[in-house]
Amino acid sequence: MEDTKITHSESETRGVFTVFSGEREMGKMTYSKLGNKKIIIDHTEIYQEAKGSGLGKNLVEYGVSWARKNGIKILPLCPFAKAVIDRDKTLQDIVN
Repeated sequence: MEDTKITHSESETRGVFTVFSGEREMGKMTYSKLGNKKIIIDHTEIYQEAKGSGLGKNLVEYGVSWARKNGIKILPLCPFAKAVIDRDKTLQDIVN
């Protein structure tokens, strides 16, 4: 999808990456924090109109990139996120 962007917000214990196409929200990936250096990806959801567009994979890749930059390890409990990471060896260095 063209004109996509991903935002990130977090609280003390949780966080969310949200993907947009233009101004429309198309999905999100949520996580829980385990201390300061580890997160658990617990849910990835792409809305029906954007399924099959690759946005879910983009969310996981963005989350991995963010974790790398911040020295954070990922425990992917979400089956979708785990599958994306398992299929791509370049994403596996961040998994704990």
